[in-house]
Amino acid sequence: MTPAPPPALTARVAEDLRDRIIAGELLPGQRLSESALAEDLDVSRNTLREAFRLLTKEGLLRHEPNRGVFVTVPDHAAVIDIYRVRRLVECRALAEAQAGHPAIARMRAAVADALAGREAGDWRAVGSANMAFHAAIVDLADSARLAAFHAQVAAELRLAFGLLDAPEALHAPFIDDNLEIVEALEAGRPDEAARLLDAYLARAERIILGALSRKGA
Repeated sequence: MTPAPPPALTARVAEDLRDRIIAGELLPGQRLSESALAEDLDVSRNTLREAFRLLTKEGLLRHEPNRGVFVTVPDHAAVIDIYRVRRLVECRALAEAQAGHPAIARMRAAVADALAGREAGDWRAVGSANMAFHAAIVDLADSARLAAFHAQVAAELRLAFGLLDAPEALHAPFIDDNLEIVEALEAGRPDEAARLLDAYLARAERIILGALSRKGA
């Protein structure tokens, strides 16, 4: 029998794949090549399969018998649930943010990256900057458990973004909203920042659900 890979190695490989989803490098519906990924990550196929199993339990991958492993395509129920979770976690983190928290500087840096990406017309970079912005919001809560949980939600969210034919339709309007949110925090108005984010998330949810409906998902 092939020995089971060390759990720490499996977790590292799963984290790498999760990060690739968050970065938009692995797209919804994409079939994953076991041989190519094992070579790229410099791990055995057995280790990769264990990582696949972890991400399948998280809902990020799906296994189809006799066909292989695919990146999940989110459905309406998943998108609605993702945004429910985001409102509960992110809006609360903003409302309770402490003045001068170091995560606020990371939010400001993510906005700068998004503006640079918009100027260059690089919407994948804008999407990645947006993900960094929201990860920094969660970091305001100073909870390692929430941050780890949010990483999974962020990966599912990035898959939802991947369903859009024109990602700029989602990201472009929200760059300035992100700036407004961070400015409210910097000015000592966390409740206002939370209200802005709540309205922002509601609009983003409608856009993604609309894209799903048009695709018949």
